[in-house]
Amino acid sequence: MKQWLKSILPARDLGWNHVQATCALSDCHNTLLMRYVPGSRVGIHVGESWYCSPDCFAMASRATLSALTAGHVVEMPRNPRLSLGLALLSKGYLNEDQLRSAMLRTRRQGQNLENTLIDCGLVNDKQLAAARAVQWGIPVLGQDLVIQTVVMDLPRGLLSACGAVPIHYTAKTKRLVLGFVGRVDHSLLQSIEQITGCRPEPCFITSSEFAQQFDTLASPQGYEEVVVEDTGSAADMARTLGGFAVEVSAREAGYVRCHSSVWARLTGNRGTVDIIFALRRPVMTDVTTNSMFSHEISEVVG
Repeated sequence: MKQWLKSILPARDLGWNHVQATCALSDCHNTLLMRYVPGSRVGIHVGESWYCSPDCFAMASRATLSALTAGHVVEMPRNPRLSLGLALLSKGYLNEDQLRSAMLRTRRQGQNLENTLIDCGLVNDKQLAAARAVQWGIPVLGQDLVIQTVVMDLPRGLLSACGAVPIHYTAKTKRLVLGFVGRVDHSLLQSIEQITGCRPEPCFITSSEFAQQFDTLASPQGYEEVVVEDTGSAADMARTLGGFAVEVSAREAGYVRCHSSVWARLTGNRGTVDIIFALRRPVMTDVTTNSMFSHEISEVVG
């Protein structure tokens, strides 16, 4: 019995102040014994902070969630220096007359250049993917990675909204290859790295490969994705997280803002749950795409 008590009580030289600071919530009201055991079943780590109970975790989450949900989403997407039309031209998939005609038709009909090129039969999906790879300076999907089942604990709704799909994952090295169709979504890449610890490697795939690959995605046992449409206030969101923390006996938690959503992850003894809070806020984008399109027309036509 003496050995057991000694294993859970604080060492004598730690002092009262050290014990009081164990729970990161300053006004925690739990007992000294519960607050001192960060390795206990009820403790939740958020980065370097530790909370002794789901209640303390939920209370502390309010400030973080309030900061993540404050203000409007201002998207400033990274645009490649080389336009798609010029990338296709440089690859030899189009000649100048074909590109000029397609771009003028695109402007008249108010549709995307990609759709015009496909409708006119000037290029195929593989050529578009290769051209986008030139644009962004990242590889196109290799044949050794074409359509295979990937077991990955990532929220499918967020992936679909960002036009991305896992192509390959190695748990040992935490290597994740993520396939994109239209453009590379850097906000998603940063969010995945922050939440999972993986550093995603982007590549380009065709739209048909995207659809097929998405159908093969599988989730590991014990993983759940929850989308919360009616998020309410930061306090409401924090209470929701507290409830899920109890449900999975959470040990670790993290959250991040990705576009107009807050992605929170809770991992515990009973599995992992990703909670996606849809904020429904307007998204503002820059106009560099339109200016690039106009510049491209002047270059080709001129």
